Amino acid sequence: MKLKNTLGVVIASVLAATSVNALAQGQGAVETEVFAKYYNPDSIHNSTDGALVGAGIGYFLTDDVSLNLSHGVYRGLEADVGFPSQKDIDGSLTSLDATYHFGLPGARSLRPYASVGFAHQELDNTFQRGQNKTTMATAGAGVKYYVTENVVLRSGVDAMYGLDHEQTEWMAGVGVGVNFGGGSAAPAPMPVAAPAPAPVYEAPAAEPAPELVRVELDVKFDFDKAQVKPESFGDIQNLAEFMNQFPQTTTVVEGHTDAVGTDAYNQRLSERRATAVRQVLVNQYGVAGERVNAVGYGESRPVADNATEAGRAVNRRVEAEVEAQIVR
Repeated sequence: MKLKNTLGVVIASVLAATSVNALAQGQGAVETEVFAKYYNPDSIHNSTDGALVGAGIGYFLTDDVSLNLSHGVYRGLEADVGFPSQKDIDGSLTSLDATYHFGLPGARSLRPYASVGFAHQELDNTFQRGQNKTTMATAGAGVKYYVTENVVLRSGVDAMYGLDHEQTEWMAGVGVGVNFGGGSAAPAPMPVAAPAPAPVYEAPAAEPAPELVRVELDVKFDFDKAQVKPESFGDIQNLAEFMNQFPQTTTVVEGHTDAVGTDAYNQRLSERRATAVRQVLVNQYGVAGERVNAVGYGESRPVADNATEAGRAVNRRVEAEVEAQIVR
């Protein structure tokens, strides 16, 4: 692929991100980048040091692991054979790697990373060898700084080991990119819990004053997750059966987080948790969608001390309640 075509892909991705107002980072995010690297070749190439410029695109399989494809062309390489005249060397490098990111995603976050993968290098006009093609195993490390939710700066070092000629080469460089479209995946379908008997209310022959009945829901979540755990399905089903028995009732599903992470990231996480519980009520247990609203409060409404792990576990929750007047 030509460099200008690769850059075209990056530019198109940036325009797409700004047009759909997609929030960044997390599972499912796409990260595009343009980069420039200093290239220190192995002596087998008999060439001077040079530069690699290009672009890349990555997809986050999870919040921390991404799969990345990049392509660059070499600039400033010359045959270095001790002669007064030197020949320009043209070439390119295409690479595919998997990258693990440390730390938490979010605006103004610093995320070190490590990567491993493979690359294909082509060099033309090298001394004695002419055209040189080789497959390389790669390993890299560096750090990314997310200036905003969507803009990322990167600095890193890469080592490349030629599998054909057993040479080791090095690169160090910087890049700037755009990250968009992320968010935790929708909760996977879960096994339907054994139905619990719905409460039966029988009115006496006389007509006493109506009694107010309340059903409450408290669903807990794992750290930095928005998936509903199997053990919570029975409680959600009880709430759904109560609402189906009293069709005039409505509810607001409220999502909350602990205090780990940025305010903006926790706000989105709380919204995803509330939406996940709402989807179970509506899609799995048949409550009409207009009767259930979902809101997120981030870390703003703790019910326990966020300084302890036990307290943070209590704060990672979704709450809801339904009231109805019955006559016993």
